[in-house]
Amino acid sequence: MKRSSQPPFWLLFGAGGMLSALVGWMLVLVTGIVAPLGMMNVLDYGNMLAFARNAAGKAFIFLVVALFLWHGAHRIYHSLHDLGIPAGLPAKLACYGVALAGTVVVGARLAMIGG
Repeated sequence: MKRSSQPPFWLLFGAGGMLSALVGWMLVLVTGIVAPLGMMNVLDYGNMLAFARNAAGKAFIFLVVALFLWHGAHRIYHSLHDLGIPAGLPAKLACYGVALAGTVVVGARLAMIGG
């Protein structure tokens, strides 16, 4: 029986979906509604830099961005069938390659922030 490469992608898809269900709505509320209306002064540069310099803050930012990327990549890859596009190796490389590149970039950028 041929081994599948899908289990790691389904794991990242599920983790990203769970995180988006638990945290995504709050991020949209805070960054899209509450902060622009001036109800909270949490998103100023000093507070965000202090959050990104903290190890727990870096881990949170990395997990949110990376898992959201992998969730979106897997959803797009499996949606290609609905659009009539063959989901072969080029589509897999394009979808998961973008997620991998984004994960590497966010990791490198967070490593550049002193802490």
